[in-house]
Amino acid sequence: MRSRRAGLLAAGVAACLLAGATAAEEWRPFSATWALSGTRTSVPTEGARGAAILHASGSFVITKGDVVGRGFFGEVVGFDDGGTLLAGRAVFTDAQGDRIYATIKAQPLGTGRTATATITGGTGRWAGLEGDFTFAWRYVVESGEGDFDAVTVNVEGRARRAPPKTAVPTPAEVSK
Repeated sequence: MRSRRAGLLAAGVAACLLAGATAAEEWRPFSATWALSGTRTSVPTEGARGAAILHASGSFVITKGDVVGRGFFGEVVGFDDGGTLLAGRAVFTDAQGDRIYATIKAQPLGTGRTATATITGGTGRWAGLEGDFTFAWRYVVESGEGDFDAVTVNVEGRARRAPPKTAVPTPAEVSK
């Protein structure tokens, strides 16, 4: 009885693994534009630029590719160390309220500087999404009072639905 149960369990686990392998989507490329407006709150540092907390939002529009929807409200919160690093988190919300989450690592905010983002998941129809994208700031215009506007270029990336995670039975579940 025990060997039959173990055999059925092994067959079930194998079927789950095979199903997971075929259920994952292929990587799909996309291009986009992102225009943002935001605020920058700074503190002085020993360098020429102060460190700052950034909060910005604006339209993130897919211009090529069919991996994700077309239009999102993109919002980012980041830390600019005033020297060589900007790190932050972004959320892109579609018209239905479903979200895509990403981390961002970049050169400090400025015209011509580049960034890399990693898509870390989502909610609703974007649950299980993974991917990455890069972009450069076409221009960044600061008001001098902490407000800024920015437009990106060369937003290029790829995304896919992550393969489903398969549950591995515990020893207690196997012995039942």
